[in-house]
Amino acid sequence: MSWRIANECAERRFGSAARKQIIMFLADKASDDGSGIWCSKGTIQRHTELSESTVKRTIIDFLREGILIETGRRHCKNGYTVIYRIVLERVAALEPTAEPEIETGVTVNPVQPEPGTGSTVNGVRGSRWTPNHPKTIHKPPTRRREAAEEVEDFESEKILTAYPEDRIRDRRTSLRLIAAAVKAGVEPDDLKQAVKAYAKESEGYTRSKVCFSDNWFKMRRWEKGLAQIQADREKAREAEAKGRASLAEWIHERHPLCRHITNRQIEDLIASKLVTPEQVRAAGLQV
Repeated sequence: MSWRIANECAERRFGSAARKQIIMFLADKASDDGSGIWCSKGTIQRHTELSESTVKRTIIDFLREGILIETGRRHCKNGYTVIYRIVLERVAALEPTAEPEIETGVTVNPVQPEPGTGSTVNGVRGSRWTPNHPKTIHKPPTRRREAAEEVEDFESEKILTAYPEDRIRDRRTSLRLIAAAVKAGVEPDDLKQAVKAYAKESEGYTRSKVCFSDNWFKMRRWEKGLAQIQADREKAREAEAKGRASLAEWIHERHPLCRHITNRQIEDLIASKLVTPEQVRAAGLQV
């Protein structure tokens, strides 16, 4: 549970009691950056006691509005459960629930608008905020964290540069969505390859067919490219395994073609336990 996400959502208006109830339940399951929410719509429905149609419709609305994004899937006994992330930037842009402060002029013995500073020990005052105050900062920024954020921003920039320049729109949103995908576990190099594949595939498209970067990343269009990358890797692994099996068969049969097997391939076959050093020597090869 993240108090930070829960407090952030509690201080914003979401348009209805049902929407607020669902986002607060999701916030209860989130990490401090809003990620790692994996619970089925049935689970949400049981805990909030809302109707199933209301839960489904609200989740779809949150996804369309950018308040939630899908970051992956987790296998379960009934198939899979979608993993969500609450987008803090979108939540922060919503109307706050707090009433605006009204200046009423000077008063006698005015009420202090903020929490006290606590008792003093040896002349040193306590914390300005109470531990459960939403503005309490438990983990102040550090140089290491700032450096990590700079690396993330640099990676996101590199990925975005692979997108066709004339279709890049709302750079800030695009970079945020890229960073969210990487944080959810997508390899930066794979995501960049997926972007390049789309750029090559859509080269020469008319303007009516192109997809601008913010929408492309928001709709997770890169998943198609990732699926193709995984399929290509699987084919390569199968071809490699087939090649190893053929080499091992040559050694087992002491085939004349064994002389073409390199030392590196022999070491790989022995490490894979497809052949033994004795079988290699019996085939006339050196270990």
